[in-house]
Amino acid sequence: MSRRPIARSPDLLRLQNEGYDLAIRGGYLLVQDVPYVTSTASVARGVLVVKLDLSGDVANRPGDHVAYWIGEHPCHADGSKLSAFFNPTGPQDLGHELKVNHMFSAKAAYRDYHHKVTTYVGRIAGEADKVQPGVTARSFPAIAEDADASVFKYVDTASSRAGIGAINRKIAGQRVAIVGLGGTGAYVLDLVAKTEVAEIHLFDGDVFSQHNAFRAPGAPTIEELAERPQKVARFADIYARMRGGIIVHDHFVDEASLDSLAGFDFVFICIDQGAAKRLVVAKLEAEGTPFVEVGMGVIANDDQLTGIVRVATSTRTTRELAARHISYADAEDLDNQYATNIQIAELNALNAAMAVIRWKKLFGVYRDSRGDFHQGFSLASGEIVSEGER
Repeated sequence: MSRRPIARSPDLLRLQNEGYDLAIRGGYLLVQDVPYVTSTASVARGVLVVKLDLSGDVANRPGDHVAYWIGEHPCHADGSKLSAFFNPTGPQDLGHELKVNHMFSAKAAYRDYHHKVTTYVGRIAGEADKVQPGVTARSFPAIAEDADASVFKYVDTASSRAGIGAINRKIAGQRVAIVGLGGTGAYVLDLVAKTEVAEIHLFDGDVFSQHNAFRAPGAPTIEELAERPQKVARFADIYARMRGGIIVHDHFVDEASLDSLAGFDFVFICIDQGAAKRLVVAKLEAEGTPFVEVGMGVIANDDQLTGIVRVATSTRTTRELAARHISYADAEDLDNQYATNIQIAELNALNAAMAVIRWKKLFGVYRDSRGDFHQGFSLASGEIVSEGER
């Protein structure tokens, strides 16, 4: 994980300059090589872990008094357990290969992270100094060049604050494709971009027009609309501010470009052209790739809007079940009343959220007790009808 917050935060930089062995991983500050007393009254080394509260790459004041510990529970010099910050919580997996053994709770109004870290380390290492005089956590380690392996350009403190880093990492490293960046596809990108997938491939050959501004995330300027940017380039530029791994394919998917859909872990199909969708579905089925196909049918009736928002989830075990729910009607097909092109931003966002939730369920982020291969939301009744394989 990047060390930028250490360089840009006076309190963290002070800790580093004083010789503490610091690292940042998944929104947590690690203070490594801290001496402590074991239950046998011997000295060992452990790791103090605290959540980081950041604004960009700069540390805020600590948001809580909690800390975590990797190692045996620290003891007094006589081997009796330090009780000042004892907490009965057991081992936890914080994600990012960060598994802690204990959680501590030393309540205080910490001014900054230097204050918090030195308070905890002082209590822990102070007992070790009684057993082995001169032992210290200030080891002045060599500092390696920053090699940031994260896809994000700043630390994901949302996951660490919620303690769900290990759960969210179940989809880390995936290669994901979004076919179609209309209203729903753009919202899918907005949600997927905030995950740790390694690559997000965007497929669309269209320009970002004025009507797109009213059914996609964000707020383009009139000058931007006048430039008529390509959709994939525009959205890639926006989300590249936050993360890497966004790859553009500035074309519609057709027979000549089908091979570009090979090798993905998951695909979101967000297009309403029937012929193109048939090609995409057939290719993904042949590849054995799981995918979600989204769609909505909204009509004006008696001066109001009504209709459905739906997702079909196709995996190796639900191919035939999902197939009967995939629509191949074109948006402009006047013979099909539900093949209209009425799209509203909140429905696009809902459609995208339903699709992303299904993806995350497939890979164990969310609990899935049904194995849904089809979900439909009725605007009129507010009901969600689901069909599952279990």
